[in-house]
Amino acid sequence: MATVEDLRNALKEVYDPEIPINIVDLGLVYGIEEKEPGKVRVEFTLTSPMCPLGDELAGRIHESLARLGGVTEVEVRLVWEPIWTKEKMTDDGRLQASMLGIG
Repeated sequence: MATVEDLRNALKEVYDPEIPINIVDLGLVYGIEEKEPGKVRVEFTLTSPMCPLGDELAGRIHESLARLGGVTEVEVRLVWEPIWTKEKMTDDGRLQASMLGIG
C-alpha cells in the first residue's frame, strides 16, 4: 500500500501546465489523506481562480495517484480557500521559481 509520502512523491511528477514547477513545490496541494485503505483524497488549488486548466490538472493528479500500487480510488477536489500565495511554495519551489526568473 502506498504511504502518504509515496502519494506526495507521485504528485511531484505533476507539473502546473503554465509554470514548469511541480504542484507540490508550488504549494498547490493542500491535503492528501487516505480515507480508508486504498481510497485517497487530494485537495488542491490553482495559482489563480482565472486559470482555465483546473480540470486538466485534476486529471493529471488522478492519473498519477491511480498508478500507485494499492490505490483503488482517487478523489480529487479543487478548493479555493485558503487562496494560494507564493508563500505556500516550498523552499525547492522558490529556488526553481527564482532560477526561472518568476519568483
